[in-house]
Amino acid sequence: MKPIVSEPSGSPDIAVTLGEHHARVLAYITVAASIAAGTLSNHFGYDLLWMVPYALLYPHLAYYLCRRYPPENPERTRQILLYVDAVHVGAATALFGYSVVPSLMLVLVLAFSSLVLGGLRSLALILLVALSSAMFTGALIMPGFKGETPVLVSLVSVLLSALYICITAYFVHQQGLRLEQAQAEISREQEKAARLAHNLAKYLSPQVWESIFSGKKSVRLETQRKKLTVFFSDIKGFTELSEELEAEALTDMLNNYLNEMSKIALKYGGTIDKFIGDAVMVFFGDPTTQGAKKDAVAAVSMAIAMRKHMKVLRQQWRAQGITKPLEVRMGVNTGYCTVGNFGAATRMDYTIIGREVNLASRLESAAEAGEILISHETYSLVKDVVMSRDKGQIPVKGFSRPVQIYQVVDFRRDLGASSSFIEHELPGFSMYLDTNNVQNFDKDRVILALQQAVEKLKDKIIL
Repeated sequence: MKPIVSEPSGSPDIAVTLGEHHARVLAYITVAASIAAGTLSNHFGYDLLWMVPYALLYPHLAYYLCRRYPPENPERTRQILLYVDAVHVGAATALFGYSVVPSLMLVLVLAFSSLVLGGLRSLALILLVALSSAMFTGALIMPGFKGETPVLVSLVSVLLSALYICITAYFVHQQGLRLEQAQAEISREQEKAARLAHNLAKYLSPQVWESIFSGKKSVRLETQRKKLTVFFSDIKGFTELSEELEAEALTDMLNNYLNEMSKIALKYGGTIDKFIGDAVMVFFGDPTTQGAKKDAVAAVSMAIAMRKHMKVLRQQWRAQGITKPLEVRMGVNTGYCTVGNFGAATRMDYTIIGREVNLASRLESAAEAGEILISHETYSLVKDVVMSRDKGQIPVKGFSRPVQIYQVVDFRRDLGASSSFIEHELPGFSMYLDTNNVQNFDKDRVILALQQAVEKLKDKIIL
């Protein structure tokens, strides 16, 4: 016969239990006062006086047991206690001889408590329990029906029941106000956390930030091996330019460049690892991957888009008085890398390491201005989409053998039918011809080489 009423002080669990205890004490005082008034007016006689000490002691006993043996599920315990209250109300109604006013007041108090506690479903169950208890008790003791209720009993029952409902409603209202305040505070904290997360997200790649906040990745020191496509780039001649420009102008230009390159990287799904001065490091294949082939195509497509966008940036810089023709050079490699959180438990960096990362960096260093160099592994994945020129093998620091490299020309679809490139690769046959880059004095030598190849191939077929 009590609702959930919390007090503003104490720990949450203890405060709720104490508020419920006070509510239950007040409800049972209503029962005891009704019995006392009925006895005084000789409505019940003296047979029910034993219920007065029971009604006064039971709430304290229930509170003691809850404190002595803390329940694992407080909500379930509240529901059980409410069922016990319903049993008491039903039994008391029968013992009262179904006296109209006190019985109705007890049912009203019980109904109010069950509504506050659990809503309409709880109300229906509690009233069913109370009715069953009343019928069972009535069948056992067969009380006489006391129809008319004395004024004193009616007055006491109505006043104390009204007092209980008013006090309980007041505390429920106060609880609602505190709940609104708590919700408002939670909303403010959530907005503050969202702003903080948005600010922190700028220090991480969006893919990494999303995987951490969605719970897909744990924030601990762990790594894994994955096949990634790694991209490095920097601005050719940036060091010399930094000696000519003022620090503020250089900073604006660099931030503009990195901002534009970041947009392109994110457009193609790249994970931006870091900026090192004018250098950009991006990798594809983690945290999300489309497969090694699509990741490699996305990386090379990004590189081509960056090279093309440099024309726009040069026009902007020229308008700002920077006449030095800056070009970007890039290197791309595909292979198995170690990716994950590196560092200390208090300061981590989500990055990649490994031999293939070093090769991508070396390719970028070996590239000329405006050139995109890719490794053979990357070339094998993108050759049907991107036209590349075989540049042979070059020695690379840290590698015992020369590395086969290719220069990215453009997308095959953009070269058109009148392309100057001819490329064929079959078992035992490989040819790459760029007619625009063949010098006039070398044409006869190229034609002779082709004629010799044709004659040898014919002889082989005849045999």
